[in-house]
Amino acid sequence: MKKLFFLGLCLLAARSGFAWGQKGHDVTAYIAECHLTPAAAKKIDKVLGGYSPVYFANWLDNASHTPEYAYTKTWHYLNVDEGRTLDDMPANPQGDILKAVTEIVAKLRAGGLSPEEEAFNLKMLIHLLGDMHCPMHLGRATDLGGNLRPVRFFDKETNLHSVWDTSLVESAHKWSYTEWQRQIDRLIGGAKDPILPQHQRSLCAVGRDNRCLSLLDLKDRGVKRMAVAL
Repeated sequence: MKKLFFLGLCLLAARSGFAWGQKGHDVTAYIAECHLTPAAAKKIDKVLGGYSPVYFANWLDNASHTPEYAYTKTWHYLNVDEGRTLDDMPANPQGDILKAVTEIVAKLRAGGLSPEEEAFNLKMLIHLLGDMHCPMHLGRATDLGGNLRPVRFFDKETNLHSVWDTSLVESAHKWSYTEWQRQIDRLIGGAKDPILPQHQRSLCAVGRDNRCLSLLDLKDRGVKRMAVAL
């Protein structure tokens, strides 16, 4: 179980500064996979039935739109409105990304899950930790995380959420997820600090201007840096 938790830590460290659509989720999962220890990689390979974490990186986006997993729809984001903070914003009774990740990590660490339950929770964790790096998945309820904020992106009418989710990644370079991983890991190099379980909350910290703080911002506010990717 600790090896599965290690994948979660790697996913927390896999940060490129972009938000995640399909390509971004693939990139996040592959960076995490490339940083697994041999023992963790072996365990995860067994739990996922021989599939790469990348294979399931977008699974929950599709699953959340089915009746069976509709209860996970609110798990992809955590909205904090202007003038509120993460601490004083009323919690969504249907759950949010921070609550979901915290509970999933706790389950995987505790053990005692059936093989099916273990795989299910790991697949969700792979996806949600990708979502957690998206500014628009940690945005404002009043504009539905940027979905109601229209923008023009290279003469195309769209919204702020879509730009962060997909357009920025695809417009910068038409790279595969393996090419993105190689370039991002070149920037990260060896400058990484230990990642602690409580850091998933730090990653969701929201400042007074209601933006999702980067890991470097968090370092300046007294939170230990998890990774340097810029």
